[in-house]
Amino acid sequence: MPHPIMFSDDDPLLGRLRDLAMKLPGTTEKVSHGRPVFGVPKMFAVYGGSRRNPPGPHIPYPQSLLVKVDDSERAALEEDARFFHPAYLGPYGWLGLDFTAAEIDWDEVAELLDASYRLVAPAKLIRQLDS
Repeated sequence: MPHPIMFSDDDPLLGRLRDLAMKLPGTTEKVSHGRPVFGVPKMFAVYGGSRRNPPGPHIPYPQSLLVKVDDSERAALEEDARFFHPAYLGPYGWLGLDFTAAEIDWDEVAELLDASYRLVAPAKLIRQLDS
């Protein structure tokens, strides 16, 4: 049984995120588990997510960005209330940025995308990005 679609293609936040992500060399977009996923081909960003809320149901963050985070940046980001540990991906080094928690700093979003991209992209694509 396929996952239900959990986003609206005309969401302006997704549009802005898509513009930033697709500028990175070799990026593709697909829908996985009902959400837009950006990859090279390994995924480096997901639009929308949730966090666990034991013992209750997951707390949804439909307008958020999930990214892989370098260990050197993790502590500082975890102290920021806009960030959350996403269900399923959190244990693998990912954090979520809730777009509804505060005004969005799109330069920061671009930096998060770039950093996540660099953690998973092949060296050839990173060289292309840097040239």
